[in-house]
Amino acid sequence: MPNMAENKVIDQGNPDFDWDALANEGYSQAEHAEYADTYEETLTSINEKEVITGTVVSLTEREVVVNIGYKSEGVIPINEFRYNPDLAVGDEVVVYVEAQEDKTGQLVVSHKTARMHHAWDRVNDALKTGEVITGHVKCRTKGGLIVDVFGIEAFLPGSQIDVKPIRDYDMYVGKDMEFRVVKINQEFKNVVVSHKALIEAELEEQKKQIISGLEKGQVLEGTVKNITSYGVFIDLGGVDGLIHITDLSWGRVNHPEEVVELDQKLNVVILDFDDDKKRIALGLKQLQSHPWDALDESMNVGDKVKGKVVVLADYGAFVEIAPGVEGLIHVSEMSWSQHLRTAQDFLSVGDEVEAVILTLDREDRKMSLGIKQLMPDPWSDIEKRYPVDSKHEAKVRNFTNFGVFVELEEGVDGLIHISDLSWQKKIKHPSEFCKVGDPMEVVVLEIDKENRRISLGHKQLEENPWDVFETIFGEGSEHQGTIIDMKDKSGIVSLPYGVEAICPAKHMRKEDGSNAKVDEQLNFKVIEFNKDAKKIVVSHLRTFEEGEDKPTTKKSSGGKKGASKAMKDVNKGGEKSTLGDLDALAALKDKMDGKDDEK
Repeated sequence: MPNMAENKVIDQGNPDFDWDALANEGYSQAEHAEYADTYEETLTSINEKEVITGTVVSLTEREVVVNIGYKSEGVIPINEFRYNPDLAVGDEVVVYVEAQEDKTGQLVVSHKTARMHHAWDRVNDALKTGEVITGHVKCRTKGGLIVDVFGIEAFLPGSQIDVKPIRDYDMYVGKDMEFRVVKINQEFKNVVVSHKALIEAELEEQKKQIISGLEKGQVLEGTVKNITSYGVFIDLGGVDGLIHITDLSWGRVNHPEEVVELDQKLNVVILDFDDDKKRIALGLKQLQSHPWDALDESMNVGDKVKGKVVVLADYGAFVEIAPGVEGLIHVSEMSWSQHLRTAQDFLSVGDEVEAVILTLDREDRKMSLGIKQLMPDPWSDIEKRYPVDSKHEAKVRNFTNFGVFVELEEGVDGLIHISDLSWQKKIKHPSEFCKVGDPMEVVVLEIDKENRRISLGHKQLEENPWDVFETIFGEGSEHQGTIIDMKDKSGIVSLPYGVEAICPAKHMRKEDGSNAKVDEQLNFKVIEFNKDAKKIVVSHLRTFEEGEDKPTTKKSSGGKKGASKAMKDVNKGGEKSTLGDLDALAALKDKMDGKDDEK
């Protein structure tokens, strides 16, 4: 086999071959340069990152080829033209040059980016010039609508859709509308548009004409634009006026929705307006006759009427006896009782009531009513039902420094003077004796029908114990007692039957020379008895001291000793007895009187 290495021939070519001449294909280098310059002049000069206009030269299912006059054509995905389903060859479109050449030498352009840049420029121009632009409402969002303007999503606030409040935003979705650019946030690329601005501009001239012709008392037709808790806003054709809730109806209105509804057309009267006519006060009830004018002429004071409670206050209730005609029932006219109470204690809103007309002023359109007048006056026959000296049960209502007010029945109160509460206790304030709400037995002492006053007593239910005490605790009599308190160095001594006596300081000395103390039980001698002042003065000193009092005790021993013995029989340990033993005291007195007769 021959040696292949020895037979191999390496062709290194002609090192003197003129490749440039082959490339020029017969053109000289100077001619080639000239023709190249001429070709370059036919091409469009483009820069990266700029927007230019091109022409569609072909369409496929996936791509759009655009000629921008450059040495290569741009290829754009067809989905960037979804907004324009009618795109055809020959249409002019804007493109954004992202790169003159990619890795393969292909021109890189974008229609979507070009639209964004182009749209942003147009939007900024529209803001500067106030140009009216057209956009497509895409969808609803919180607080408004999203609008497509030149391919940019702009925000249309709900308040900028129309001059009147919009309650259904969805009705605008999918529609083309005209707008005016009102605000642009350059940093966040946010655009705000307004349709209301276009309407306002149209209405401004109409508004001026309406305002210039406004006069008080003028009647106009308007449309209910908005309802609030305090009134109704009326659109008078580009000018808004307010009907206050008090001017909607002659009757009581809790909320304007009871009278009107949105979009309702009404005739209203102009009541007032400010100097600039920017605030217009309107009235609706003024177009109707006042209900007081239609009030029955035969209605007079003393007549009975029926109505419904529409308003309650602490001081009374307003009753509507006819639409727009109300009367006041003062709380003092709701019951014969004199106690302070509120109208809520008697009535509620919505109650149907019957009342008597107390006053009627047609000129001032005022009326006062009463319901207690439909009930018998408890004072009309007061002497028959509560004769003097009759006994009754009452209820403690309140105190004063001088006595206790008690209620005998609804509307009939009486006073128990502090001095008529107890025969034997010295009461500084009535609260020491009883409590509010307590039942109390009373005796009628005096009646003043004209002034509606009754004087009552409580102690009069019992015999005056001091009549008996006078026979028991006479001066010189001795009794066992207990010191229960000290006052100004004098002792307060509890004697039988709940009687308290005073033992002066000098009479507190005991037989051993010491002074008596609280809670000590000792014998005491009465040295003073004052029935009128209900005062008893005693002495322990005199029970053992030799002196002029000893004979006095012996001299009266017949009656007093008998009294002391009888008292012991009744009291039996005694000093803690109370006025509950008055019957026993009376029996004791009779017994003593019998002994005196025998003697």
